[in-house]
Amino acid sequence: MDETVAEYIRRTVLKIPRDEMKTVLQAWGFLSEAQLQTLNFHQTKDKISQEVVQLCEDNSADIKQAAVLDIIYNHVYPNKRMWSVYQMSKSEEEMDFFDLTDFKKKIKRRLQTALKNVTINFREYEDNAIWIRIAWGTPYKKPNQYKTSYVVYHSQTPYVFISASVIRSTLPLLCQALVVASNYHDIREMELRSHCLNSLKDIVFKRYSQTFQTYYPRPLQERNVTSENVDLRIIQENKNEKERILRVNREVFGDGPQPKLEFAQYKLETMFKSNPMLDVSDIKEPFRCLVKFSSPHLLESLKSLAPAGLADAPLSPLLTCIPQKRRNYFKVKERKGFFPESFVSP
Repeated sequence: MDETVAEYIRRTVLKIPRDEMKTVLQAWGFLSEAQLQTLNFHQTKDKISQEVVQLCEDNSADIKQAAVLDIIYNHVYPNKRMWSVYQMSKSEEEMDFFDLTDFKKKIKRRLQTALKNVTINFREYEDNAIWIRIAWGTPYKKPNQYKTSYVVYHSQTPYVFISASVIRSTLPLLCQALVVASNYHDIREMELRSHCLNSLKDIVFKRYSQTFQTYYPRPLQERNVTSENVDLRIIQENKNEKERILRVNREVFGDGPQPKLEFAQYKLETMFKSNPMLDVSDIKEPFRCLVKFSSPHLLESLKSLAPAGLADAPLSPLLTCIPQKRRNYFKVKERKGFFPESFVSP
């Protein structure tokens, strides 16, 4: 067995929590059950990794088997990587028949033709998810197994989840290969990023419930109160307001936990409206800027704003509709000076 393969297997095993080592190695399937029985999982992780490497040496493991182990590790612990969502599109409405074998061949042919030194490994899972691992090299260097890109593609859907390597220059090539292999015409990033892959899937596949209704806070009615009961009225009004905020927040965000989204981005296009006497009134080009949101748990952070008293309830639909309206235009009423013509989510 090659020394680089042995070292890669050793490092992969070291990343696995001790309590999960046996389960992950069993899922790998490269070592027999009898070989796994010889391992003492109560010793140090470094010692375990060395024994696993020795067993792999006896089985003549190669880089393909090491890559499979890495795929299994990333499938079990997808939160170790940052994932971005991409959406593919096609002009025709009908869906083509998906051939997994043809899909793999096209991916390999496209990448290996453009870049000779690249290794590509696939693994299918029961939820129709195809996991693709790509280790990139250069025309003069072998693939770097420690700088890999991961792709999770659900067949018969236009969505692709990509965790790119630090070599950003390979991303356009990867996207082009995905479009060709899946028979789509275009691909674009949806600007939804998170370490939680399952939450991103819940958002794009609409697997969680969230209602999006527009509420308008009602002003407090004026009442004739006396000095004797003013404190009681204030207490009751505060209680009613808190109950209203909780009710509205629950109706907007739902009862269940929110998908774990860490990043969202919008493009804001604003036409300049001013006094006709000013010279800038003839400007045709809209004013553009980016609005970025980031948080360890973005949707839960938005959900907590109103109950914490940091924002009025309900929140603006521009915020509550981030998962649902990410590709739509939002019209905003005209105001003095600048006013948004549209709020574009790429």
